[in-house]
Amino acid sequence: MSDNSNFFNVQTLSSKIKATIVSEYFPQYCKIIARKHMPERFGYFDMFAGPGIYEDGQLSTPILVAQKCVSDNILKDKVWMIFNDMTFGMKLKENFLSYFPNGTFGINPFFANRIFGETPKIDTFLTRNTIKNFYNECPTLLFIDPWGYKHINTKVLSQFLNYWGNEIFIFINTKRLNADFEKEVSQANLMNVFPITYETIKKEKKLQGSVEERHKFIVDNLGKEFKAVLNSNVYYTAFEFREESQGTPSHYLLHLTKGAKGYELIKQVYDRYANTHRTLTGYVTYTFDPKKTPISDFVDEFFKQENIETLKKQLMETFAKRSISAYLLFKEHQKNCLYAERHYRLALRQLVDEKKISVSYVDDKKHKVSVLIIPECIITFK
Repeated sequence: MSDNSNFFNVQTLSSKIKATIVSEYFPQYCKIIARKHMPERFGYFDMFAGPGIYEDGQLSTPILVAQKCVSDNILKDKVWMIFNDMTFGMKLKENFLSYFPNGTFGINPFFANRIFGETPKIDTFLTRNTIKNFYNECPTLLFIDPWGYKHINTKVLSQFLNYWGNEIFIFINTKRLNADFEKEVSQANLMNVFPITYETIKKEKKLQGSVEERHKFIVDNLGKEFKAVLNSNVYYTAFEFREESQGTPSHYLLHLTKGAKGYELIKQVYDRYANTHRTLTGYVTYTFDPKKTPISDFVDEFFKQENIETLKKQLMETFAKRSISAYLLFKEHQKNCLYAERHYRLALRQLVDEKKISVSYVDDKKHKVSVLIIPECIITFK
């Protein structure tokens, strides 16, 4: 096991971005669930939760998520938070209760210090059936941020994901995965992560041109592994973190959902924190590089014209000579690509300026912009 004794001394910028993404996503995810069905509980389960507070005073994911929940009346009453950490479980409980004493939430959080991936009771708990009358009464966001990858069992996680409303974040160390594919001693652990395609990935990984391409290949195939295990559609999106020293990928925050709404939402959240301009094709994804300009000063280079031009071309080809609402266009097209809603607004507004599409509103309101992603905005492609 990696030595994590000093990890929580000082929070890195990448760790802050990771924690912010998860904590911002969770309450918005709950709102999506509630529009479909108001469950008895909303679950937030963090299996490698850490102490909650760094030695330098910075807050990490458990406290940030709780802060979001306590400010929302529904979540304050219905959220069920489970925090597990073999090393820091009891320290987290102490830190958490100093911010949120028992009784703060309608359901008191549960704290544990088990070894995730080696405790059968946890697997049984995660894969229990929470469906009542066709609805999941405890839809849950599961966050897995392990030291390495050996505790990741894709078959167990897929069974969890298969219940309506459940979603997963996995913070995955692709640097270690890439190296361990060359070690026979790691085969058993790797086969837990890739139970169906291990041999194929091991062979095809070597065909990737560079180390960076191998990292991207691995995380993309981890998303596909969930599809293969479940034999059904899974939306997956990864947020890339680059190393401070070398500027190459080291980790990815992989999000998995069976719902198109969750896929739509996570791209919007990732979009806010990507600070490196990338062309969103192939394995390339939203990226944070700690050596780049801090986000507070960041000019939106991620939306350079290259991505917009590509999206404009796709839209012109897909919807040629059609009339469709901007809302339906976005819902239909975003399921199959990495573009976030803001890309669509920019692309469609440019197409209006270029006189390649016409726009009309059917709500009898005056709008200050040419295109809004709403049902009342009708796009006609020429």
